[in-house]
Amino acid sequence: MSQPRPPPTSSGNPSAPPQKEPSSSHATGLRYPSNGKTIYHRHLSRSRTAELSQASFAYLFSEMVTYAQRRVTGIQDLEKRLNTQGHPLGLKLLDLLLIREPPRSQSRPLNIITLLHFIKINLWQHLFGRQADRLEKSSDPDAPDEYMIIDNEPLVNAYVSVPKEMSQLNCAAFVAGIIEGVCDGAVFPARVTAHSVGSKEEGEMWPGKTVFLVKFQPEVLEREALIGGKG
Repeated sequence: MSQPRPPPTSSGNPSAPPQKEPSSSHATGLRYPSNGKTIYHRHLSRSRTAELSQASFAYLFSEMVTYAQRRVTGIQDLEKRLNTQGHPLGLKLLDLLLIREPPRSQSRPLNIITLLHFIKINLWQHLFGRQADRLEKSSDPDAPDEYMIIDNEPLVNAYVSVPKEMSQLNCAAFVAGIIEGVCDGAVFPARVTAHSVGSKEEGEMWPGKTVFLVKFQPEVLEREALIGGKG
């Protein structure tokens, strides 16, 4: 009696196992969860309390600093690159944080003080789980366009070991770039820089204290004066 033949395969070889079609994950090299959902499926208003471990953050940020340090000409160049890395994050965070606000308060900041309070409270709370320590206006009468956001202990500097020859480096320039991005996104163009003001002497309470100097463009002050005059 003749034995039944197995069904033909696409390869034409009866003994060859059936071939599987290549999945998109193998084609792209990316791995997807079994349920098919990625971070892009999450609702923007959810996961407000999601936190990243400090160990993971420290590793990622150190890699960012290392990447920015390649082919730099000096400390100012390195801080400029860190600022550039943070700027696009600020542009996106402005829209995200406004969307997560209650519907009645989802309006963009309309003046300098409202914008700076938004950065000091909302932005800092989202990034670091707390508010910035202080917000001050420059006491210099020749600098009415300068404001200062003060952080006594920036998280970005907590796990960074700066060599002696680069003692003037402040890696919080990355956060300055985020602030600058928020200001630009809110149509309050400004230049934001990070400055170390703490002392590492024994007994100093906040040796890593950093001042983020926000210097607005002249057109911002002109608009502010015009709105104030109309009010």
